[in-house]
Formats: sequence, structure tokens, C-alpha cells
Amino acid sequence: MPILHWLDRDKTIKQTSRAPYRLLEIDPKFSCGDRNSQNLLIQGDNLEALKALLPYYAGKVKCIFIDPPYNTKSAFEHYDDNLEHTKWLEMMYPRLELLAELLSDDGVIFISINDDQVHYLKVILDEIFGRKNFCGSFVWEKKKKPSFLNSNMGSVTEYILSYAKNRINSPAFIGGVTTAGKKYPLNNAGNSIQILTFPANSVEFLCEDQIFEPQDMSSGNIKTKLLDRLEVKDGRNKDLFRLEGEWRYSQKKLSEILSNKERIVISKAPFRPNHIKEGGEPKKIKNLLSIAHYNMSTYEDAAEEGSLLFGHDNSFDYPKPEKLIGTLIGSSTKEGDLVLDSFLGSGTTAAVAHKMNRHWIGIEMGEHAKTHCAVRLQQVIDGEQGGISRDVNWQGGGGLRFYNLGEAIFDEDGQINKNIRFEHLAAHIWFSETKTPFGQKEKSPLLGIHEGVAYYLLFNGILGDKSISGGNVLTSKILSALPNFNGPKVIYGETSRLGLSKLEDNQITFKQTPYDIKAR
Repeated sequence: MPILHWLDRDKTIKQTSRAPYRLLEIDPKFSCGDRNSQNLLIQGDNLEALKALLPYYAGKVKCIFIDPPYNTKSAFEHYDDNLEHTKWLEMMYPRLELLAELLSDDGVIFISINDDQVHYLKVILDEIFGRKNFCGSFVWEKKKKPSFLNSNMGSVTEYILSYAKNRINSPAFIGGVTTAGKKYPLNNAGNSIQILTFPANSVEFLCEDQIFEPQDMSSGNIKTKLLDRLEVKDGRNKDLFRLEGEWRYSQKKLSEILSNKERIVISKAPFRPNHIKEGGEPKKIKNLLSIAHYNMSTYEDAAEEGSLLFGHDNSFDYPKPEKLIGTLIGSSTKEGDLVLDSFLGSGTTAAVAHKMNRHWIGIEMGEHAKTHCAVRLQQVIDGEQGGISRDVNWQGGGGLRFYNLGEAIFDEDGQINKNIRFEHLAAHIWFSETKTPFGQKEKSPLLGIHEGVAYYLLFNGILGDKSISGGNVLTSKILSALPNFNGPKVIYGETSRLGLSKLEDNQITFKQTPYDIKAR
């Protein structure tokens, strides 16, 4: 397969191994909402941040969207988009390598790019992901009016390349927030107050079965009152109930929908009934993401979204609109899946994933991780109603944990950093040995069993001290105190006092810290 060559290519492809493994340190000041949230906002160099995530998230990310610098020789306020071409390739290649490792076996990555770099980008993506895993390229109509920066023609499009980790297992790109199966809310603020009557067994509820007493369910601009006691059983309303609110649909229209056996769905309180127009069989989204085909949002729309969020003087340069990213995320993931963006910019990907009930990880190096991303996501958690909020009936909730990049696990001499705790080194060793994420919650010298091999770590007195060097040296006493496993074992420690025959008898491969710990 052809590969792309550039100055210092050999040095570039070694960057991932040379980048240090750093700790992630939580910053409570910029964390918000549910503090136990699985959503992570990380400030720091994205190469080091991605490497820090590997021991915990390798093979777990379902969808990646990135909008890297385009190398357009333009200077934007919030990031450097004036990288010399070789430097651009040096920046992109190692980061794409790490992103590929983080993708799940059925995961997909979307990369936004312009004409200048799209062909170079595809060649290095073919090398990293394999040409057989190329899913296709989307053409996005980015502007309502053309840009004439190119003296030969007016430009109105950009590209989004898509690759799968393993195309055989990757999903077809169906739906999103714009195609068949869209929710049409019955209520629409500003219409007259009226009462709609829902006969027994006419509404599909997506919440747990329960009893709702009559109550005011208004929230934000949604005006709703439940007038009758309502029992939800087996996902349906057991009896007739009435809702009072500002409805777009009349009782006559509602009765017509129900007589056609079309779906009326309520996902959660406050009750906002949705008419689900099925539109036949789900269809794959087209590769032309245009205003005409999908009423797709453009940079003009994104600029308006940014001005509403941050103010006109503090908005971000050329952010992607929520509807564009929502279409891609919605077409390739389901609720609860993990979405990642390592060039987070103003936080659009995280905001969209949050509103669509996906877990997310966002990485941004600049100070706008705090001034834009954290601020925007706080608004999302509070129920902000811009972008795709109305399309997905977003009402707020959730949370995020804000992290900074901390110390490296190993110092410049290759020694273990004196500030490293057991769980940090355990995660690193487990990943370096198994190439799978470390998921153990309890603190134990037995890190886990992988493909019939048990892995142990003696470090920082994990056994509560058992004499020599705080229990970090493998002795007969320490061996007898380890959780038993009748099979091959790999044990990391400062040194071993066991003879070769005893190691063989117990099927032990001993590895010395830090010398036998792989950096990658």
C-alpha cells in the first residue's frame, strides 16, 4: 500500500512511544453537575492526554469526531491554524494512531477537513486504519454564501472522512437527528392553552412504570399540566388522562394520529408528547450533507449559536454547528455510548453528545477549555435550549469532571515517579501487558486475569507490608499472601528472592520494576 513520506517521518512515527504517560488530576473548580459523571473534560496537550486515557479507555470509544486545524495559513484567535505542511503531518499522525487504539471494534471516526489537506489526510488514514476500513467521505455544505478565498472558484463545501476500526462490525450510518423516525413535539410555546385527551393504552412511555398524580409539569418554555391521576404500566397509560398545555396539535389532529395507529411517545417528565413519524424503513444518510437534503446547518448557523452562548465578542472562530455533529453522532451511536473529541474547540461535540444522552470525553489544550468549553457545558447541564436541544427534547441534567494533565508516571531517568500511587502503576502495567483497559475497582495485588494469565503487582506496600522492602520484594511469605491462581502468573516487583526452580514450579514469570515495564 502506498504511504506518505515527509521530512522527519521516521521521527514522527515514534512520537507516540516517546510521549510520557501522565496522570489525570481532577480540578473541582471547573467540574460541575453530577460529580460522579462519566463525562470528562481534559485541558492539556491532546497527544499526552490521549496517551493518559489509553490504560482506561482503549477499545471503548464508539464514536470519535475531530475538527483539527486545517493548515490554511490563517491565524485564528483561539488556535494556531498556520502550521507548515510537514509540521501538520507530524502533529496529526501520532494523534490518529492513539485515536485508533481508543476506538472500539465496532467504532467509527469522523475527521473534518478542507480541500487543502483532505488527500494527504486520507493517505495517512489509509495507513493507520487500513483502506478496507474507509467508510466514505461526507461533503458538507458549509456556507449559504460562497467564500472566495480561492481565486479560481467560490467554495461552499468541506469534507468529513469516516473510517471504522473494523468495517465488518461498524454500523450503517442511519438516522441522526434529521431523518426518518424524527420526533415532532405536539407542544410549541406560544400557541393557545388547550386540553388534549389521551385514551387508555394510547401513549408509549419510555420511563419506568409508575403512578403520576395530577400536577404542574411545566419546565422552561414547556407548559404542561397533568389533570388526571396516571398509572403507567408495561410502558403504556393504563387509563384515560388529560394534559393541559400550549399545543401545536388540536384534539382532532391527535385523534386522527391515533386512529392511524401512529406512535405518540413520552420520554420523561415534564410530559412532552411526541408524534413519531416513521417514514418507512430507516434509511442510510446520504454523503451530501446539504441545506436542500437535510436542512443542514452551516457556519453561519454555528456563528449564531456561538454568539448566543458566549456573546458576539467572545464567540469561537469557525465552530461546527450542533446539527452537523448531531447527525454524525446520531447515525453511528446509541444512548450510553462513548463519544470522544480531542480537538474540542468551543465544546460543540461534547455539548451535542451530552444532549443526546451519550457519555463523552473532550480534550482541549488552550485556556478556552475553561473560558468556552466548561462554560458552555455548564449551560447544557442547566438546560440550555440552543442548537439541537428542541430536536432531542433536551431538558438539562448530568455533569462533567474537569481534569488537568499531571505528573508523568516515569521520570527522565526511567524511574517510577515517587508520587505515583498503586492504582496508577497498576493501570499502566495492565494495559502494557494486555492492551485492554484497566477496570478493576478494588485495590488488590492481583490486577486481573487475561487469556489464562494472572497479573500481579507488588508496589507501595499493597499487602499492608509483609517485611522486606514493604512487601515489594517477591519472597515465599509474599507469594503465600497473594490471591491464589492455579495457572501461569506474571508478577511485577522490586526484585525476587525465589529460586528459578520455585518460579518454574509456580508458573511465575517475574518482572522487575521499573526496568521491565514497557513504556508503550
